[in-house]
Amino acid sequence: IGMQEFIQSIRRKLRYFYLKGYRKARPILQVIEHRIARIVHYYRTHPKARKRTLIVGPPIIFIVVLLMVVWIETPSNRELRNIQNQVASEVYSADSVLLGRYYTQDRTEVGYDYIAPVVIDALIATEDIRFYEHRGIDFISLGRVLFKSILQQDESSGGGSTITQQLSKNLYPRKNYWMLSMLINKLREVITAQRLELIYSKKELITMYLNTIPFADNTFGIQAAAQRFFSTTARTLTTDQAAVLIGMLKATTYYN
Repeated sequence: IGMQEFIQSIRRKLRYFYLKGYRKARPILQVIEHRIARIVHYYRTHPKARKRTLIVGPPIIFIVVLLMVVWIETPSNRELRNIQNQVASEVYSADSVLLGRYYTQDRTEVGYDYIAPVVIDALIATEDIRFYEHRGIDFISLGRVLFKSILQQDESSGGGSTITQQLSKNLYPRKNYWMLSMLINKLREVITAQRLELIYSKKELITMYLNTIPFADNTFGIQAAAQRFFSTTARTLTTDQAAVLIGMLKATTYYN
């Protein structure tokens, strides 16, 4: 009996809240129904407007759906403020001798002050000459790519992605969608790059990029690359070594 009374009380409360909510929402529902009826009547009495809507409507719906997908797939500011890269675990003996490194991605993060200035100069000169001038998007480079690559079919015109856009691609790799994957990924990278520029300084962005860039042989970041290819550190890289490592970024496997 106690259980039946409990169930009945729950039902009474649900009915009460339903009726109360319906009474409050009823004026709004009536306005919506009235608006819908007016729209239906308008299209029934205006064939030309109906035809124009059938022509213009699908592209608008498509664009809205596309923007919704990009918005959902783009990382939030909170997520971007808490970026954590996978780093290698290092095992030392009691007398501080490195015994081994264990990793999924061979990476050792370093700070801005522990990266040789020639590495940063080579990176900016090669990948993004206006890095300190833009806020994530280099419209001059985009214009060059549009004019030379598309109109003149010049494959040597270079890319239009900035260092910040490349960083967003490294942090959040591209995905395959049901259609227009390249467009969705590009839009996501552009929005992510602009958000990164608002959250981090240029020094922090350069540091994050150099700690995330992939090299050959499952090597990630400038520190791991310096150790792998030259048995040195990112801080002591020479001009020649920095040029080689930054040059490898164009095709890390081919230039291995």
